[in-house]
Amino acid sequence: MLPAAGPSPGQTCGAVLVAAVLLQSICVAVTFLYFTNELKQLQDTYSKSGIACLTGEEIGNFIQNLDLIESEDRVADPCWQVKWHLGKLIKKMMSRSYEENISAVNAERTLTLSHTDGQQPRSPINKIAAHLTGNSNRKNSLSPRIDSTPRRGNGQKINNWESSRKGHSFLYNVELRNGELVIPQTGFYYIYSQTYFRFRENENEDSGLLAQIRNPKQLVQYVYKLTNYPEPILLMKSARTSCWSKKAEYGLYSIYQGGVFQLKREDRIFVSVSNGDIVDMDKEASFFGAFMIG
Repeated sequence: MLPAAGPSPGQTCGAVLVAAVLLQSICVAVTFLYFTNELKQLQDTYSKSGIACLTGEEIGNFIQNLDLIESEDRVADPCWQVKWHLGKLIKKMMSRSYEENISAVNAERTLTLSHTDGQQPRSPINKIAAHLTGNSNRKNSLSPRIDSTPRRGNGQKINNWESSRKGHSFLYNVELRNGELVIPQTGFYYIYSQTYFRFRENENEDSGLLAQIRNPKQLVQYVYKLTNYPEPILLMKSARTSCWSKKAEYGLYSIYQGGVFQLKREDRIFVSVSNGDIVDMDKEASFFGAFMIG
């Protein structure tokens, strides 16, 4: 009778391999469960500690003592850093709100004091401008030439300008009175003016008058300012001498001038010219204006 044969070497190796695989699987499963549980606990702890950064200590006391509790241990604490930055932001917002409130109170106080002193508050006028053009349809555009009359100055003042937005003319926050622009606000203004002189020969004119007109003429344009002073103050003057040829059908000359001047409220400015009998009030050639620059 033969003795019973034991397991073969191949079967033994297979059993060992299966056992090793099972053992490894069990270790991996246990490790996965362990780390999953640890991560969950760590997440819960972090969430609670994040909220505790703002609830573990009264934030009002923390902000008041923000500059007194800084230390090396505190700086290394992440929770303290969160509260420190939050406290700085809150203090900055409170300081800005306080400054805005103080500014509003001061403005209201100034307004109240001006009312108390009997002064009417005047808001500044941002845009002041005027452009007046000649109007050939109007009769007697020039005042009579009387140089000795007080507050008239030299030459003949141009009384009638076109200001009703016909063509290019306009008035913006400026008033026109009897050919004078009334300044509404003290400041620096650019003032300009151009006058168009035109002579056209008429065959029916008396020969003596034509000869007189053809003589050399001194064409002058004046810009004056009227103030409380009894006499007008000359701001600008421009002139040229002209002589029309006998062979010319007509003669044309224009004079332009402009400059910056400081004017006060209620000052008035106007233009006067010499030889008003040959002034042509063509709207594109004769004009007068001013605008505030500061």
